[in-house]
Amino acid sequence: MNNILSKQRLSQEVFRVSIHAPEIAEARKPGQFIILQMGGDFGERIPLTIADANVEEGSITLIFQAVGETTHRLATLEIGDSIENLLGPLGKPTDIRKYGKVVCVGGGIGVAPLFPIVQAMKQAGNEVKVIMGARNKSLLIMEEEMKNTADEVIVVTDDGSYGRKALVTVPLKELCEEWKPDCVVIIGPPVMMKFSALTTKPYGIHTIVSLNTIMIDGTGMCGGCRVNIGGTTKFVCVDGPEFDGHLVDWDNMLLRLGTYRNKEEEAHHRCHIGLEIKEGEA
Repeated sequence: MNNILSKQRLSQEVFRVSIHAPEIAEARKPGQFIILQMGGDFGERIPLTIADANVEEGSITLIFQAVGETTHRLATLEIGDSIENLLGPLGKPTDIRKYGKVVCVGGGIGVAPLFPIVQAMKQAGNEVKVIMGARNKSLLIMEEEMKNTADEVIVVTDDGSYGRKALVTVPLKELCEEWKPDCVVIIGPPVMMKFSALTTKPYGIHTIVSLNTIMIDGTGMCGGCRVNIGGTTKFVCVDGPEFDGHLVDWDNMLLRLGTYRNKEEEAHHRCHIGLEIKEGEA
């Protein structure tokens, strides 16, 4: 079984867990993800990007936000508990090579899957600058890890409670004009990725985005994660999760992402109350 080795609460609804999964830890590459299932054969299957791995320990690190029923259930697990089903690594790895100058943009929880990409881009000999954004200071994660890895880290918050008061697109545009990066990697909320890709497009900068669509089986058979890339249908689980940000049909993707929003909000409200009670009892 895939036992929880460590657990840390990064903010009110964001958690970091280390899970014993030696084969996945050894095989994973930056940009890849896993699918986990809790609650037996009829439990929901959810994708989570691998934020880090320790081959010696045989563990992978997942950082997730408790938003739906499964992530809330995952947040209640403690050290020693196990996850019934864990599949991975899935998806195509990030195209890591020496581009020259690379900007990595992370929004909210998207900073977690961005971290191994920043590490790999540095190891490939690139000069890497990171832009981290969040609604407020309490929602920022992995700032120290990024500062210890990247050449420069720029922090922005929507409310100005920490770093610059700005959206990530503001310093991104400044870097496009002044620093002239050769590649930009963006991970975060879909709307943020859309407008960040629109920011780099006039400059003709190669832009990679990691899409977080609805996903069920992770093998390309169900078609739930389909997206329109340059007029062609692609499946995020097998063709991605990373694509050219300038070719993504963002409006279609955003529309499809809203399919289960009402059910997710209901589950979040119901499970969040249960999580608060459990934390209070602890």
